[in-house]
Amino acid sequence: MAESNFVDYVKIYCRSGNGGPGSTHFHRGRYIPKGGPDGGDGGRGGHIILRGNRNYWTLIHLRYQRHIFAEHGEPGGKSRSTGRSGKDTIIEVPLGTVAYDADSEEFLCEVNEDGEEIVLLKGGRGGLGNWNFRTAVNQAPRYAQPGEPMEERTVILELKLLADVGLVGFPNAGKSTLLSVLSAAKPKIADYPFTTLEPNLGIVSYRDGFSFVMADIPGIIEGASEGKGIGLRFLRHIERNSVLLFMIPCDSKNIIEEYTILLNELKQYNPELLDKARVLAITKADMLDAELRAAIRKELPEIPSVIISSIDQTGLTELKDLLWSALNQ
Repeated sequence: MAESNFVDYVKIYCRSGNGGPGSTHFHRGRYIPKGGPDGGDGGRGGHIILRGNRNYWTLIHLRYQRHIFAEHGEPGGKSRSTGRSGKDTIIEVPLGTVAYDADSEEFLCEVNEDGEEIVLLKGGRGGLGNWNFRTAVNQAPRYAQPGEPMEERTVILELKLLADVGLVGFPNAGKSTLLSVLSAAKPKIADYPFTTLEPNLGIVSYRDGFSFVMADIPGIIEGASEGKGIGLRFLRHIERNSVLLFMIPCDSKNIIEEYTILLNELKQYNPELLDKARVLAITKADMLDAELRAAIRKELPEIPSVIISSIDQTGLTELKDLLWSALNQ
């Protein structure tokens, strides 16, 4: 099977640049055989910088770039000239990228804005040249500062998708089908569980030219928060969604029970997820008649809910209204 182009986790070794050493040069001229100190300062070492880029949506460009270095600063020169600073190395990342220290798991930074730049590792400062150390009692210092050493660190970059609405449900709940109907996204759709193995994004058009972004997250199973199945790998993407759309098929044995299990998995993973706005969609309603629809409505939990069918596209306008209302609360 071809390897997926969606990469949301990479581990890279980063190293900034050393600062250049200061110079111990003394001025010399045609008629000045023993001039004073004029050694310049060393240049700054290059930084390692993360920059947000809205045109990226995955970390695949870093998959095979496991070592990232910045340039070292150059030494100071004569005539108090400062050495050239090392060139910064800029790592372009998609919006929603979080950086952690691979050894301590310490949170380092998060990139959320297009063009936002965060210095991940600072380059060493250049050393001072001997011109800076001249005094009345030491007019010919023969020493200068070395440059500051580089910083190095193994960094984990994780992508958390930025979307307005995240689809939450068990495998085969109709999430991918809904996304394909409401947007131009073309996720893989089949009648077996775990068809979706990577998140998909789609832009949903609304009234008056407005739109919002919807994310199809791979199906969650009971125990996902403890590492069961593949849900744990993608639960972090739900953290960045403003509204959670729970999707449960109408032929479920117990709608309340499935909703409670999904809610509990989110709570176990991150209790703050329960603070997000929630909407419930009962899917595959093309199999229902009016009597069954009325019976299901009596069983629904007390959150905004709608019965929909992506096949015959019933209830979709009402669903978009509920989502838009939740997004603008």
